[in-house]
Amino acid sequence: MPKGSSKRPKKKREDEAQAAVRIIGAIASKHEEPEIEITDEMRAAAAAFGRIGGRIGGPARAAKLSKKRRVQIAKDAAAARWKR
Repeated sequence: MPKGSSKRPKKKREDEAQAAVRIIGAIASKHEEPEIEITDEMRAAAAAFGRIGGRIGGPARAAKLSKKRRVQIAKDAAAARWKR
């Protein structure tokens, strides 16, 4: 065996980035987030925003697709429905 070798590898020193991550993790674990109560009004507002996005996004995506691609998507969807 060469001089100075051992069976266990030597512990690597942590670099600055690893030390920073470790410190921030320790600080974050001590910090507690305040609990936010989700009300029915909040749920209704979120649902309304979702509907608005759906009304805008669906037609915009359809306008961007070619007819050939839309037909292929419809065929794939029908095949998936009948597969179940």
